[in-house]
Amino acid sequence: MSNNFIHDNFLLENKYAEELYHQYSAKQPIIDYHNHLSPKLIAEDHIFGNITEVWIKGDHYKWRAMRTLGISENFITGNASDKDKFLQWGKTVPYTLRNPLYHWTHLELARYFDIYELLNEKSAEKIYEETSAKLQTPEFSTQNLLKKVNAELVCTTEDPIDNLEYHQQYKTQNAGVKMSTAFRPDKAILIENEGYNEYINTLGKVAGVEIRTFQDLKDALRQRIVYFNDHGCRLCDHGLDQIYFENFTENEIGEIFKNKRENKTVSHQEALKFQSAILLYLAETYHEFGWVQQFHLGALRNNNARMLKVLGPDTGWDSIGDFSQAEKLSKFLNALDSKDKLAKTILYNLNPADNEVLATMIGNFNDGSVKGKVQFGSGWWFLDQKDGMTKQMNALSNMGLISCFIGMLTDSRSFLSFPRHEYFRRVLCNLLGKEIESGELPNEMEWIGKMVADISYNNAKEYFSF
Repeated sequence: MSNNFIHDNFLLENKYAEELYHQYSAKQPIIDYHNHLSPKLIAEDHIFGNITEVWIKGDHYKWRAMRTLGISENFITGNASDKDKFLQWGKTVPYTLRNPLYHWTHLELARYFDIYELLNEKSAEKIYEETSAKLQTPEFSTQNLLKKVNAELVCTTEDPIDNLEYHQQYKTQNAGVKMSTAFRPDKAILIENEGYNEYINTLGKVAGVEIRTFQDLKDALRQRIVYFNDHGCRLCDHGLDQIYFENFTENEIGEIFKNKRENKTVSHQEALKFQSAILLYLAETYHEFGWVQQFHLGALRNNNARMLKVLGPDTGWDSIGDFSQAEKLSKFLNALDSKDKLAKTILYNLNPADNEVLATMIGNFNDGSVKGKVQFGSGWWFLDQKDGMTKQMNALSNMGLISCFIGMLTDSRSFLSFPRHEYFRRVLCNLLGKEIESGELPNEMEWIGKMVADISYNNAKEYFSF
């Protein structure tokens, strides 16, 4: 075995885990069905100027760690040079021991740059120069970075107002790795958000609909779903604190939306009714078009009002929320299922206390029509680490069928985040390998290996219709 920290059998604790990973999982292509990569950078086959540009900018996981260590914001999102920002990150890395950042950092250095030296304050300058020199060559362009990790398909996430020009541009290139998109209409749903009316005005212009009434809004969103569908989109995504499901009448919703468009006050209860109505409409429309719907539930966002004003959203000030999930989610799924309009659905929780809630909820609506129709999604955000992944897979195994699981996704803005798939696969294989060794699972390597290959790739390939 290599003396390197990252080696062939990293995280694999016995011969069964090693065999499962190397023979059945490692070489499987990657279907990254949800991320926040820039389609512009992919279509233009962008070449990054240095490691900070591709690795630290926009990565609020790293930013939170640096802030915790007491590093000035100037070296995180401020005006310090890219090199100085990287040197500060290098100083931080040894302090991230037992945080998944430590594993991810060294996996990414190894897989993309063939660097096995530990990143720390002493090695940071050398690693900065070596990685930045490599990144400035065509071999490390965005498209080639995706090829390096055997990505078959990446699915970015766009707002309904996006014209998908870069997806169209990329489609003509026959670049090897496929790119699709997910429809993310949350700004049209969250009626209490600041700037809601301005957004609706923009949506109307893009859709060619003057949005005055609730029906106008539904028509505009449908127009954009048609547009996205015509350009290859086959799934949506929602990032919500919880699923909304309140009783309402069409007249109520029409009046609530009318009041909002006239800049009148909308109460929180009225907002919940409106959000319930538009979410149900969208979900029924997704079913009509044969899309997969994804719901990321449970984030408590923008907790630091002072820093939100300075840096804006998605800059590292979010945490796990303790919202009640089960009752409204059940009613929402049941309302759709009762009309036979429940699309394939993936549910993700941010609060680990909800693992068993979701693991049992999916079983209520898996009706035999499709293998794994309703999925308990992989550990997300704060839970996409070894412990979080293991707990999610244990809950799914105990209360459902892990054999039908569609596996991992990056949910990342970084082009260097794809070793998270490898990380997940190693955790999966080690979990199974340990149970084979202990006698909890039979030594049926061919069958268990098939299950590993399915979770790593085949199930997602079958589930989505890109």
